[in-house]
Amino acid sequence: MMMKFTTLLVALVLPLAASANTLYKCQGPDGRMTYTNQKTQQKCEIIAQDKPVSTFSAPPQRSAKQPTPADFPRVNDDQQKARDNDRRAILDQELANEQKNLDTARKELAEQENLVMPDERIAGGGIQGGKREARVQLFRDKVQLHERNIESIRREIAKLK
Repeated sequence: MMMKFTTLLVALVLPLAASANTLYKCQGPDGRMTYTNQKTQQKCEIIAQDKPVSTFSAPPQRSAKQPTPADFPRVNDDQQKARDNDRRAILDQELANEQKNLDTARKELAEQENLVMPDERIAGGGIQGGKREARVQLFRDKVQLHERNIESIRREIAKLK
């Protein structure tokens, strides 16, 4: 019941608010509340004023770009080059480590693909594909993770000056 009343109230008030600058909440002699854009002889209270509702608004103004303050710390070219070289060295080391991890993960995957665990065997000499596949998938996921890491590091290195 309350939801219907609220929906009805919004449906009635929204067009009024869009067309007028003042919205009144009035209580009639019978105690009922009404909302209107015209003040009546009843007890009325202003609930919205001087804010016309518009469906179109101008885009916000961007402030002008302010210059860097004179006392802002600056880095000279030699310092920046040193920082860039340090970053490159760190990324190169990460790339080498990730390449080693990828090689190890690939070896582990090959071992696991050739291995059949006792609980994966079924009577008659066959292999339960589901159990084995789930176990091997974990090793495939590791390989893919290291490959993605290597690609990310290479992209970072390519961005360096």
